[in-house]
This record gives sequence, C-alpha cells and structure tokens, in this order.
Amino acid sequence: MKKLLLGDEAIAQGALDAGLSGVYAYPGTPSTEITEYIQLSPLAKERGVHSRWSTNEKTAMEAALGMSYMGKRALVCMKHVGLNVCADPFVNSAMTGTNGGIVVLVADDPSMHSSQDEQDSRFYGKFAMIPTLEPSTQQEAYNMMAMAYDLSEQLQLPILMRVTTRMAHSRAVVELVDTPRQQNELNYNAKASNWVLLPAFARKRNDIVTAQQPQLEQMATDSIYNRYEDGTDHSLGIVASGIAYNYLKECFPNGCPYSVLKISQYPLPKRLVRQLMETCEQVLICEEGQPFIEDIVRGVADMKQVRGKLDGTLPRTGELNPDLVKKAIAQLSSFDFELSTGFAPCEDVVSRPPALCQGCGHRDVYAALNEVLLGYPNARVFGDIGCYTLGFLPPYKAIHSCVDMGASITMAKGASDAGQWPSLAIIGDSTFTHSGMTGLLDAVNENADITVIISDNLTTAMTGGQDSAGTNKFEAICKGLGVSEEHLKVVVPLPKNMEEIKKTIEEEIKYHGVSVIIPRRECMQTLQRHLKQKKAAEKK
Repeated sequence: MKKLLLGDEAIAQGALDAGLSGVYAYPGTPSTEITEYIQLSPLAKERGVHSRWSTNEKTAMEAALGMSYMGKRALVCMKHVGLNVCADPFVNSAMTGTNGGIVVLVADDPSMHSSQDEQDSRFYGKFAMIPTLEPSTQQEAYNMMAMAYDLSEQLQLPILMRVTTRMAHSRAVVELVDTPRQQNELNYNAKASNWVLLPAFARKRNDIVTAQQPQLEQMATDSIYNRYEDGTDHSLGIVASGIAYNYLKECFPNGCPYSVLKISQYPLPKRLVRQLMETCEQVLICEEGQPFIEDIVRGVADMKQVRGKLDGTLPRTGELNPDLVKKAIAQLSSFDFELSTGFAPCEDVVSRPPALCQGCGHRDVYAALNEVLLGYPNARVFGDIGCYTLGFLPPYKAIHSCVDMGASITMAKGASDAGQWPSLAIIGDSTFTHSGMTGLLDAVNENADITVIISDNLTTAMTGGQDSAGTNKFEAICKGLGVSEEHLKVVVPLPKNMEEIKKTIEEEIKYHGVSVIIPRRECMQTLQRHLKQKKAAEKK
C-alpha cells in the first residue's frame, strides 16, 4: 500500500508499523504532527497505543523509559529546544540502556521559523554516545523506524532520529509494509542494576557504552543508509547528509558526475570518509544545520582541502536548499549548469509580520497592562514562549524578554532580587505547567515581590490547539504552591471588563509579595472549531 505522507507522518506510521506501544511528546513545531497522526490513527486506537500529550519533554522521556523498562516500544517526540529540557533523562538513558526499544525523534528548525535558535541535535547523539539516524527522504524516514527499534533492542541503547523542518513538513509517496508488526509483550528482563544509576552501577554501564563505540561506527559503515557512490569526475567529492542528499540529487537530475558519500547514520563512518578523501582532490560537505560532519572530517582529512560552512562555501546559518548547493558546486568545479536564483521578492508586496488573532484574549490583557504601566515608566515585563510573545510587537510592545519555556517567572524573580520594581511575568497556561511551576515555587519560598499573569486560553494555542495539561487546575496548582488565596485573582479578558482588569493589575503590583492573576478566555481558534463541531453534532 502507498500513501502520500508528510515526513512527520511517515515517521509516525513507521513507528506504528514497527509495533509501537506509546508515543510521549510535548507539542513543538516542526514535530507536532507525529503525535497528532498517531492520535488519529485507527491502528493506534485498535491497539491501545498511548498518545496523550505530556506536560513537558522531560516527563515524556521519563515515561518512555518506564515503558521501555517493561519491554515495550516507545517513541519520544520534540523539537530541538525540547531536547534541552529532557537532556538529563536523555543522556542518562544511554547509561540505563533499554529493554523495549526507544526512539527519540527530534525535529530541528534551521532558519528558526518557530524557534529561538538553530541548534543541531546531532551533537546530543554524539555527546550521549548513541546511534543517530538522519533520513534523506520520507521513505527512508518510514523504513528507518523499524530498523531503529530493532537496533535499540539489539544494542540496548536508545536511538536518536534527527529531522529538519523541510523533511518534517514536505510530502512524498511512501510505500508501507503489508502487515504491521505486533507490539512487544510485557517482559521483566530489565536488569535492575543497570537502571539504578548509583555510581558503582553507572560506572559499569559507562564502560560498556564506551566500549560499544567501535561497533556503532562499524554498523554505520555497513549501514544501507550510508553509501559511497563513485563518480566519473574526481576533482570534487561531496559528503551529503540527511535532506542535503536530496538537495544534491535535485541539482543533478541526470546523475551526479562527482563521487558522493551519503550519510544518514552516525557515528560518522570515518573509513568511508577516508575513501572519498583518497580519491578526490577536494571535498564539499553539505549538511543541514551546524558543521557537525565538517568538524569531524577536518580531523581525518589528511591535509586535503575541505569546503563547507566553516570556510563560507555554504552559509553557516539558515536552511540549506538546492540553489545553495548548486552555487557551492559551481564555485568549486567547472560543471556547466545554469544557476537557479529562486524567486526575486516582489516590490509591491508589503511585509506582513505575525499578529495576535482578532478577538484574542491576550490582546485585552496587554491593552490593560499597558494602560496600568503608564504609571510605572521603569516597569519590566518578562515574557515567555507562546503566541502571546507577539505582544512584543506593535501595537502593544508590552514585554521585555522571551528566552525559554518558563523563564518569565524566574527572570521576574531575579530582576526583583536585583531591586527592580515593579517586576511582572506573563506566561501561557501550557507553558506554566511545562516549566513555570517550579519558578513560581521559588518565588513563593522567598516571597518575591513579583506579579505573575498566567494568560489562560484553555489550550496549547501556538502549536495548533492541543490539550493543555493544567486546564481547570491553575487555581489549585497556585494554592498548592503556596500563593495566597487573597492574591490569586481570576479575570475574564473582554473589552467590557477592562476597568476590572486594570484595577486588579494595579492592586497586585502594589502588593509587595507574590501575586498571580489568571485572565481566562478560550482561544478564538479552538472556540471556532468547537462551535463548528457543536453545529455538526446538532445537525445529526
């Protein structure tokens, strides 16, 4: 059977067909569609595959470890910055090893379409000393999932699979297996001493994992996903990894005349690299993200000329694309093809920066906040990750920071510790439960002089309206963390309530301690969706 699938969907289907028992994830572009596909899959429903969203990436990774401990196959999905959040259990998972297979799928975002940085997750795979896979096509992404789970269980290691935005969000026809693999049965084969990371036990596992590294490199050398393609012209050799291999093929629809080393499985197979270096006068490294391969190749290059991102042949930042690859090859060779310059921007088109939706409750919150803060010219408002970050842009210009998930509360506390007043934090509902609660506990424990606004639109709006872990629980959470009930206020952000909202903000700024304001109104996008669903149900 064949299906037209996004890269994310191919990964999800591949996991299901490989006998998946649970997916654990926090929504984050460009990885979100993987979990959503599994949530809607008839096969997943029939088999009872776990697919509820996790509170954050760390809890997702830890839950997957629990499923693996019981012998079943688990998938963990996140965007690249989410890997920072779960770095502790992720790196330690190489020390515990696996019982049932674990694949950690990380979607990197070159050009920062919806991210704070251009982090390259391959470094994490090298750091944790585990195999890393990087598919070049949607078909490879699908096929790799079965291999990844088998490899995880064979090596008793988690497997990192890294994709980038274009692979995640582009479509291709994918041929599926006829019969999906059955899920693993529960088993009790997990060796407790491996999973109890007391130093005496962890040191033994560290020796084992370290000793596995030559085997992992040999597996990469022998992998069907890494291959050396000898060319007729040895004046140039090309190393192309992941989707960069796809871009290279686009440049040469009739076949590439140069020798090519395709890389989709790591550790980097140095023997294949040396083979390319020995037969070619110079080598171009094409990879999406940071110069990860290029750094390593320069270490085994034996004085050969290596070109890529480090010498400016390819740009160090932003997404790679076929035009950039073509331009680099033209610069280094005599190949005669007409450069594609892409589409020139139309001078008649005016830039349209993103903006908060019309009718969004965040608009009313910022409007009220700005009016109140006219009386406090030195006020500082620490923002957070979510669609409400757009409050930094005109017409509101209402926040002064946005660093990482949950940072608003702790930064507001730190500013208050420095003597700043008033110091305010604004954070969304999903971000608060993701990683804001601990910061609020710190603030409560020191009775920090801050005002926290938890802007609750009853969903994880920025990534498409997924369930928010704390919906209808925020007052109880804040009370449990020690926030005084007297200074825990709920308001409804509507224009007609503007005076009440402004009065509430003013009162809580003047209170010299921790106060929390929860403006609550449903996201306009999910509201419209729910109204459509209600009308459709009424028609039936």
